Amino acid sequence: MSYSSADINEFRDIWVFCEQRAGKLMNTDFELISEGRKLADERNARLVGILLGGKGVAGIAKELGGYGADKVIVCEDPMLDVYTTDAYTDVICDVVMEKKPEVLLIGASNIGRDLGPRVAARLHTGLTADCTHLDIDMEKYVSFLRESSTIDVDAVKFKMEDTNLKMTRPAFGGHLMATIICPRFRPCMSTVRPGVMKKAAFDQTKADACEIGQYPVRRNADRLRTRVLEVVKESKKLVDLIGADIVVAVGRGISKDVNKGIQLAEELADAFGGGVVGASRAVIDAGWMTSDHQVGQTGKTVHPRIYVALGISGAIQHKAGMQDSELIIAVDSNETSGMFEVADYGIAGDLFEVVPLMIEAVKAAKAF
Repeated sequence: MSYSSADINEFRDIWVFCEQRAGKLMNTDFELISEGRKLADERNARLVGILLGGKGVAGIAKELGGYGADKVIVCEDPMLDVYTTDAYTDVICDVVMEKKPEVLLIGASNIGRDLGPRVAARLHTGLTADCTHLDIDMEKYVSFLRESSTIDVDAVKFKMEDTNLKMTRPAFGGHLMATIICPRFRPCMSTVRPGVMKKAAFDQTKADACEIGQYPVRRNADRLRTRVLEVVKESKKLVDLIGADIVVAVGRGISKDVNKGIQLAEELADAFGGGVVGASRAVIDAGWMTSDHQVGQTGKTVHPRIYVALGISGAIQHKAGMQDSELIIAVDSNETSGMFEVADYGIAGDLFEVVPLMIEAVKAAKAF
């Protein structure tokens, strides 16, 4: 089998690594397949999912078609039942070297962040980590810059025929955005932050039409140095910001009484019903809450139905992680707070006085 990552004309199609755990697809898979569908259409290419797992994993592959996959390549073997870096890297690299996709997208989960660099190194190609935006079509990329950057787009001469994947990610702690291309090697590889890409509506007709292909797994005992003996799950309450329907986030404005501020946010989230408490980077850096609560470019990107910002200044890095929420309510004592620029409803006032009134109002409305 002849393979050279520099023979870029031999590579075609958009691929997405579809992560499963205990036989269940991750929500990030559907987000990446939805985004991959757009890229495949721009490139006039096929969208292919690659799914690894133990016996029976092929049974969940059709669901990926419902979000836009034309085909799913299934690699089924008992050694792939539980993720290990060497086994998954081995199998994925075998398939990629044979099929030669132009683009390979991987979710920036714990598994994806471990897997992506190893695969890229073995394939002798580049990897852009933790991406928040992807483009192939140059006109769409220029439109993205016009809307989301301070660049004077009209003063820049772009190479409009460029069809490389434009991979945009935060840099320097979110203070800058960098767009990276990989013009000399293939596949173009990117890990994509969960929650950033919008999931398309599921289409059963597309799911039924999706082609499922089995790829024979070739075991290489010399390369498999690890074996999972037991999986022990940590007993910890997980913070599901990305999947939350309602997020109540706190910022530096809680500083005069941190515990009370967090308590009020929790009470408001509970009053709404099933809400989750988030935080700005300032709160995380101060050690008032753990990093799994962070919303923003260097935290998690969320798209809830309701987003309530309490005492958050509205730095551009934070707004980038929540500005696509359906309804945004901001409470801040500073009338010039940047959060009011993106809020649907803004309340200028002390959050310690305003939030108890909000809690009462929400409870009264639900009881009506």
